[in-house]
Amino acid sequence: MSRVTQLVQATAANVLSQPPNTSPCSTPFLLSTNNLSHNKWNLFSRSSLLLTRNQKWRQHMLLATTPLLKDGNLCINGKDALTGVPQNIVVTPLTDTAAFVGATSSHTSSRHVFKLGVIKDVKLLCLFRFKLWWMIPRIGSSASDIPLETQMLLLEAKQVPASHRSTYVLFLPVLDDNFRISLQGNSSDELDFCVESGDPAMVTSQSLKAIFVNYGDNPFDLVKDSMMILEKQLGTFALRDTKQMPGMLDWFGWCTWDAFYSDVDPQGIKEGLMSLSQGGTPAKFLLIDDGWQDTVNEFLEQGEPFIDGLQFGSRLQSIKENKKFRRIENEVQSKAPRDLKEFISDIKSTFNLKYVYVWHALHGYWGGLDPNAVGTKTYDPRLRYPVLSPVYLANMRDIAMDSMGKYGVGVVDPDTMSQFYDDLHGYLASQDVDGVKVDAQNILETISEGLGGRVSLARQVQQALERSIAANFSDNGIICCMAQSTDSIYHLKQSAISRASDDFFPKEPATWAQHVAAVAFNSILLGELVVPDWDMFYSLHDAAEFHAVARAVGGCGVYVSDKPGRHDFKILQRLVLPDGSILRAKYAGRPSRDCLFTDPVTDGKSLLKIWNLNKCTGVIGIFNCQGSWPGPSTNKGDQMVPSTELSGQVSPACVEYFEEVSGQIWTGETAVFSFKTGGVSRLPMEGSLNVALKPLECDVFTVSPIKVYNEGIEFAAIGLMNMYNSGGALESVEGSAATAADTSGCSKYTIHVKGRGAGCFGAYSDRKPISCSINMKHEDFNFSAQQNLLTITIPPTFNSSWNIAIVY
Repeated sequence: MSRVTQLVQATAANVLSQPPNTSPCSTPFLLSTNNLSHNKWNLFSRSSLLLTRNQKWRQHMLLATTPLLKDGNLCINGKDALTGVPQNIVVTPLTDTAAFVGATSSHTSSRHVFKLGVIKDVKLLCLFRFKLWWMIPRIGSSASDIPLETQMLLLEAKQVPASHRSTYVLFLPVLDDNFRISLQGNSSDELDFCVESGDPAMVTSQSLKAIFVNYGDNPFDLVKDSMMILEKQLGTFALRDTKQMPGMLDWFGWCTWDAFYSDVDPQGIKEGLMSLSQGGTPAKFLLIDDGWQDTVNEFLEQGEPFIDGLQFGSRLQSIKENKKFRRIENEVQSKAPRDLKEFISDIKSTFNLKYVYVWHALHGYWGGLDPNAVGTKTYDPRLRYPVLSPVYLANMRDIAMDSMGKYGVGVVDPDTMSQFYDDLHGYLASQDVDGVKVDAQNILETISEGLGGRVSLARQVQQALERSIAANFSDNGIICCMAQSTDSIYHLKQSAISRASDDFFPKEPATWAQHVAAVAFNSILLGELVVPDWDMFYSLHDAAEFHAVARAVGGCGVYVSDKPGRHDFKILQRLVLPDGSILRAKYAGRPSRDCLFTDPVTDGKSLLKIWNLNKCTGVIGIFNCQGSWPGPSTNKGDQMVPSTELSGQVSPACVEYFEEVSGQIWTGETAVFSFKTGGVSRLPMEGSLNVALKPLECDVFTVSPIKVYNEGIEFAAIGLMNMYNSGGALESVEGSAATAADTSGCSKYTIHVKGRGAGCFGAYSDRKPISCSINMKHEDFNFSAQQNLLTITIPPTFNSSWNIAIVY
């Protein structure tokens, strides 16, 4: 058999690129053809839009070359990406830039570890699972820096001499039939990949589609295009853009977990909702976390002291609520509501809530279903004791996993899971519940022996779960959690939200900064499939603003877990509008291009920049995340970095895809607003501002394209300057034709800015306007000639929508 199979699919070989660019964030990018469904002339149509970013850019035509094996090396874009490739490695080309890489063995097994080749002297970024449930990033320069359980590997190849052009190479270990693949390095700088089924009875001697490899000149296009190809190749997941987005994403929420933990009760919930409403930031989305279900714990002896981990031995007795939320017939004096429906109907009416979700684990509760309970016998649960793959021995232990392994999990047979989910979700829907957060999803890989293996089991359970969600909740109401294994990721067919990091731990300072960095880097992969969920946070906390700004630029839902009466409304009012809506950015917030191969948590010198887009502006959050990564002491990067102020630069070019907001009348320059200083600067796209931040300090910059109206007026709307994501308030900016001359003989020109929210509207203007009005009502304005800053106060009465007319 030939080591290189025939090309099975090809796309156009011509690609567009930009010339060198010296901005701190911008590297010239390749326009991939993989995501274009039309003919080659679409390339030239799109290039016209791209050229509006900078009139000096010109078109280049490059010939793409398919990844192939040559002289024992894996050759990508004409260069050796891996050397010393073994003879049993097989490459199957897919497109002009992409291929599957796999291997064959002389024996069958349920678990193989194959050598792929040597990687040295490159910049690399890994996303790997440091716990069973969660990923974090790691930066390195050779294969020995690649940890076990790596699920994404991005390389920046050496730049061509005398050029600023970089080529990025992406390795995605995927699912090959009933086997799941992960990457890992060894001390000889060899890249290995592990192929395993999780079931000794499920064996193979080969995995020919183990790793998807692709390359390009723009790392964000590269990941997006790669996921589009994989969606078609695997057929097991869907892209974020094709999914129904749950409505709760655009409304401020409150979660009960860190407020009460499992001691949550109806009165506490009412008190929390009341205090948020009284402060002017009403919650419109409520998540009732762990503590509402009917559970039993046979390991918890009455009168004995509680031991951490025992809670994971609790099991579900029925699908209904516990007695805190449901009055028992003979308990006349009980303060509990009649049932969950009465309580939810009450709080929806009283607090004008739009969405109420409740929490449950994948198998009902942490310890699964109680095999002996009357309310669960119909599902015939059987105790299983989770067993970890050998690959986890070098990664972090986890109390949830250890406890579930000790106490066992009451597992429903895969063929019965549909009935269990449909009964559970059908009951919840009848109680006016709008959706669920489903936790502990990665447990499946540890209990898959005898059930067809981890991939098959994950597929069956995820399909059953999503069918039930679709049947019982009209708004695609599900938040996936503890689901960062590719077993789960590559089965997200309908689910549109998934947690992107470990929990926010309000009492563990070492985790506060790393949490933000982990979500941003993990969103590079997850953001193509789902809206990454950033978890809840405290608004009254040492890291409150740090996390609030991260949510403002994250393109995610925003919800806190404050204790009733414990809020910082100054911070909340910068995130939440008076009607309870939020200003959610367009995409998943991800690190800027110049941050991809730096370690903003442990290198002691780098700041983290996270970029996003709104309808009319770009936005950049910048954070000092220096501290430590989680992991055993043997893991690299575990050291704590001394606290110090760090300096860095922010550039408009940090915002990718800026051409989506710059339009046709762009000057090529931007107005950049700093929330922290309140200053507005005029910068070219390649310009930059210096920023200095202490640990757990941050700033957020709104980047607005300065456009020319009426052949002379230079204007850029910033948005609501009292909000972290100022530009998120803008819906549109348009100029109207010049009106007839007035009595003085001068013609007038009006710029209309539409948006929502109340507070201080700001805009860059190269001249002072004649007048301003809001919804056709004349309003006073201020104009600073020094900053060319126009400001107008928008009263709360115009919160839902406004049209500002600025007359010149």
